[in-house]
Amino acid sequence: MRRRIITLWQAVGLAALAVAVVSIIGILAHSSSSPAANQLADNPDLDGGTALSGQAPGFTLTDQFGRRVSLSSLRGKVVILAFNDPECTTICPLTTTEMVDAKAMLGAAGSQVQLLGVDANPTAISIGDVRAYSQVHGMTHAWEFLTGPLGTLKRIWHAYHIEVQIEQGAVDHTPALYMISSQGKLAKVFLTEMAYAGIRQQAQILARAAASLLRGDPAVHSTLSYARIPAIDPSATATVPTAGGGSLHVGPSGSPRLLLFFDSWDSQVTDLGSELGMLGGYAAHATADHLPALTAVDEGSVEPSPQALPRFLAGLASPLTYPVGIDESGRLADGYGVEDEPWFVLVSASGQILWHYDVSTSGWPSMAALSKAVDAALARGPSAPGTESAAQAQLAGSPAPLEALHKQSDQILGSQAQLMQRLRALRGYPIVLNAWASWCTPCRTEFPLLAAASAHFGRHVAFLGADAEDTASSAKAFLAEHPVSYPSYETTTEALTALAPIDGLPTTIIINPAGKVVHVHIGQYDAQGTLDEDIRAYALGS
Repeated sequence: MRRRIITLWQAVGLAALAVAVVSIIGILAHSSSSPAANQLADNPDLDGGTALSGQAPGFTLTDQFGRRVSLSSLRGKVVILAFNDPECTTICPLTTTEMVDAKAMLGAAGSQVQLLGVDANPTAISIGDVRAYSQVHGMTHAWEFLTGPLGTLKRIWHAYHIEVQIEQGAVDHTPALYMISSQGKLAKVFLTEMAYAGIRQQAQILARAAASLLRGDPAVHSTLSYARIPAIDPSATATVPTAGGGSLHVGPSGSPRLLLFFDSWDSQVTDLGSELGMLGGYAAHATADHLPALTAVDEGSVEPSPQALPRFLAGLASPLTYPVGIDESGRLADGYGVEDEPWFVLVSASGQILWHYDVSTSGWPSMAALSKAVDAALARGPSAPGTESAAQAQLAGSPAPLEALHKQSDQILGSQAQLMQRLRALRGYPIVLNAWASWCTPCRTEFPLLAAASAHFGRHVAFLGADAEDTASSAKAFLAEHPVSYPSYETTTEALTALAPIDGLPTTIIINPAGKVVHVHIGQYDAQGTLDEDIRAYALGS
């Protein structure tokens, strides 16, 4: 999976399976009132799992060594089964890291647990593909990664409710992981969340689930809290180790900075070494061309070992001319909104994200294109003091229904029912409804674009927010830092499906003056021009 998560909301049926509907953001209802259960229920970065029953659908495929492996041949062991794209640079490495860590947390009892993967990329189904992923992630002898003919894989995906599709050349698939008992019975299903800092916590959840299926319920050698681990965003100063053995400060520095997040295993799908070397040209001319300095950050939380990065750097044709920090906790990646790798992030002098770029889906930019994009983002700049009052002046003279929205800017209003009532009251005007949450890093990155769009189009288009799966206090604090010229309503992603399918946050829904949904944009808007173009095309019909 490279661009967005397909959830399991469609996953129903198969008479042998009593499959509960899985929440779109992985928050489960827990009956226990223990502190750990409460922490888990309140943490959107973790999934405590949904109980299943019935026999696990059988299959026989070929592993990374060319050996035939059947699910039934693994009877007697607890199986942790994941569906994995062997070319994935987003969520799959988080899943497999959690699997390996979970088995390690079981100590000697881990010998009774089998890690198993099934290929979920319809265009990369050779033995070489699953072998390459296993090698670069240090898992060659840690699991069985299975593949086979596409028709066979499709039948297995269907049996396990795995949605797989290709959009604009990128593979999307359900990030599901199944726990199967030693008797071949389905026990639980988990969804991996795109949260680097929560990897060890999720591994502990998996380890405890596996232990409960083993004889004697062996101890799990981990005592982590399930409280949400706060991200480190660009407005905060942090110190991380460097590949050379020193330390590096990141955060507000008095001048803009360009960061590149990567992992050594990106070399499986891109010529990482050469491209990092070519970025030396940008670094060399940055000062003379008045461009931000470049800093690379290795996402250490998903490296196969502490030695992986030093080995990779030692194999380069020449040393890199810019610093390489190591994000060992994953908190930087979460705070900087990293959803894929390699991933560029441009931050302002005060620590606001101005621009990001996904290399995996868009390709490496030329040095000229990179410099041009950075220049353009700097020219737009972050929101300046007084921007909110300037927006209100720009919106003066709006029609009464739209002026009423502007007067409620940054307020958190009532329920889903009241949101629907407001939508009905706005018939005759096109509406842009943005679903967001304070804990959603891409929402934070996207909000300045919505603020600018609502100021520019707000005399003709009604803007509304839908704050989903959030607390009022967190939402109000978020809006105090990310002002917009319209109010938001408290709701849930499930309730919003009455309007349109919601595959995660953020999601932007455009409704025409007749009250019909005409466009749904899933995920974060990357650029002002893209958002503005959608508003012109779908809201204004121009």
